[in-house]
Parts: sequence; C-alpha cells; structure tokens
Amino acid sequence: MTGGSNTVAEAIAKVLGDDLPIAVETYDGGRIGPPDAPSTLVIRSPDAIRRVVTAPGELGLGRAYVAGDLDVRGDIYAALTALRERMSRARLGPSQVAGLVRLVGVDGLRPLPVPPEEARLHGRRHTRRRDARAVAHHYDVSDRFYELILGPAMTYSCAVWASSNGSLEEAQAAKYDLICRKLDLREGARLLDVGCGWGGMAIHAARYHGVRAVGVTVSRHQFEWARKAVADAGLADLVDIRLQDYRDVRDGPFDAISSIGMFEHVGLRNLATYFRRLYLLLAPTGRLLNHGISRPAAVARRAPGRRLPATPSRLGRRSFVDRYVFPDGELHEVGAVVSTMQATGFEVRHLESLREHYARTLRAWVANLEANWDQAVSEVGAPRARIWRLYMAGSALGFEAGRTQVHQVLGVRPDQGRSGMPPRPTW
Repeated sequence: MTGGSNTVAEAIAKVLGDDLPIAVETYDGGRIGPPDAPSTLVIRSPDAIRRVVTAPGELGLGRAYVAGDLDVRGDIYAALTALRERMSRARLGPSQVAGLVRLVGVDGLRPLPVPPEEARLHGRRHTRRRDARAVAHHYDVSDRFYELILGPAMTYSCAVWASSNGSLEEAQAAKYDLICRKLDLREGARLLDVGCGWGGMAIHAARYHGVRAVGVTVSRHQFEWARKAVADAGLADLVDIRLQDYRDVRDGPFDAISSIGMFEHVGLRNLATYFRRLYLLLAPTGRLLNHGISRPAAVARRAPGRRLPATPSRLGRRSFVDRYVFPDGELHEVGAVVSTMQATGFEVRHLESLREHYARTLRAWVANLEANWDQAVSEVGAPRARIWRLYMAGSALGFEAGRTQVHQVLGVRPDQGRSGMPPRPTW
C-alpha cells in the first residue's frame, strides 16, 4: 500500500482483502494492489461508494460504472474475475459498512438518482407492447454502434468457430450454414426467421440456398436496416422483412423456422404459446431450429423461474443485465425447453451445445468495441458504451465457466410418424 493516508483504499481493502490480484486507485490518491496488475479499478468519486452502499452487490457496482464514478483500466476480464471472487467472500460486517459510510457521510445513505440508461418498464410482462419496449431498449440505440461491435456480419448471436484463426465474419457465416443444413433448406423452400435481427439468416439462406424467407422483428431499427440490406443484396424478390411479432404471423405453412438469439425474450409464461405457435406455422415434417441461451440445471434448481444472469451468474430483478441490458429477459434449462417442445407436438431430433463458441464470440465483440471505443462513445455516449463493455465481458466469463450455456435444439413436426429426417444426420 502506497501514498498518503489511503483512507478510501484501506476501507476497500478491509472489504475485499489487501491481497487483491488487481490494483485499486482512489479519488483521494490512494492505491492498493500489485504494481504490475493486469487491470486497475479506478474509484473516481465518493459517489461510487455511495452507490454500492445503497445498492450492495452487482447492481450498485454496475450503476457506478455506468455513471463513470468507477472505471476499469486495462484487462476488464481480470477485473471482473477478481471482483466476482472477492465479492463472493467479501467481509461486510458492521465495522466494514461503518467504515464505508464514514467515507461518504450520513448523506451517503440516501440513494443517488439512477443513471437514465436503466430500464424501468411498466405493465404486464411479455405482452406484445411491453416486449416491443424491452426490445427497443436494447436494440434501437444506433445501428452504427452495432456495426462497430458486430463487424461486417452484423449478427448478434453465437458464432461457430471452425478454426483457431478464423475471422468473426467467417464464424458467423459458418453458424448460418450449420443452421441451414440442420433445417435441410433447399431452393424454393419457405423459411420463417423469428427475431430476424438485421436480416443475416434470411439473407444467407436466400443467397446460398435459394429459399424464400420471411424475417420478423419488433425492433424498428432492425427492420429498417434489414430491409435496406436485403435490397442492397439484390434479394428483395426472395426475402420479406417485417415489423411484426411472431404471435401475429398468419401466413404459414413454412417448410422451416429458425429462431436465433430471440428465445431469451419469450418468457417462461409464454414458452408453450411460443412453441405451439411455431408448430402450427410449420408444414408436416417441417423443422424448427431454436437457438437460445440457457442456464445449467444446478442454477435452475436453485432459482426456478428467475431471470437473465448479469455477469452472467446472478439471477433476479436486481441484476445488472435485467436493469440495463435485456429487461424482462429469461433463461431456461435446456431439459425444460425440450420437454415443452415435445409437449406442444414437436419431436426433438437433435441438441447441440455451443457454449465455448459463445465465449469466443463475446470476446471478439469486446475487442471490436474497445478498438472502436471513441467512435462507439460518439454514437451512443459513454454510459451506454460502458454497459455493453461490462455485460459482454462478464457474459464471456460466464460462458467460459459454465455458468451460462447456449443450445441449438432441432425439432420436427411429425406427420403420422414420419419425420423426414435421415436415420443418422451429419451436419
């Protein structure tokens, strides 16, 4: 420990321990941690402590980071790993809390206004109207911002990495092609892409497999961007992008349905409705590929019905991700997903985990964001850029540790016992 009286640094050391693997610098000139630390937690203002005292845990830390009261310099993964480990065994007895309160005074017990980027939705969860507002909170920020993060593929879901040195764009194309093979897409087939994002799957399937694709999204930004992308690709005769909720699609049957990275927005109460609706939109022997983030069974047993993890490990309404990233997002254990699919009439034929692939995808997105940081901030402002950096880095660590999973589940609408599947498919 070096420099001055280090009042703030000493108080932090009493909570997190004085043998931190990362450094901490405080607004009063104090510092703790090794001189060659891979990252430095910078406490810029007493308001950082005030936010943590009034909202202990990840939500208070997240608010402080979004507001700029707290920053991470250097390797954000090292910082998040250290904080997760230390917060799980933090010493927060009466003397430690009293020490933190003394730093901010009695007024520090009154919560600060939350950053305006925090979502506060109203009304019944998972209605069409509220779902559209939840999606708009995350996606309708700036298409250019997403271009900086996602790269040329403009695809916001787990890629499939075929090699150690491939590009993100190649990995996203490999993911789309894997899904096309699983769905057995052929020229002239009708494809429905639910939650089509910026149109990547629909464009890929039309361009390389000759399908007639319908993509639906409730994000106006995505709808407008995807429509232009379809026109620019010369595929307007094959691809129809709609501003539409999946519950309002009426023009089946489709030969295949893909749902890639929107399943987290469906909600537990709507799972049966979701799968039943997609089942009815499929032709006999038609296939559904549901690609969604899930949670391990151990987490599901501890916290049934709870929401999207933040780092991602904790679940609940006070999580950072629920408040700032994906309001109303919910994850489900994959066994429950399979059971619900089969209860609504599907025959599940194949399941694949892509957990490690998502960790690598997220790290690629974080690298893009950090490489284009100034441009990103100019597009959406520093608070929102901070939100994306924190949630994507934390999510990468969660997938690597197995706290979060992602699965592709392939289901078929059988026709009098016929599935239309080969006996032993190879993708």
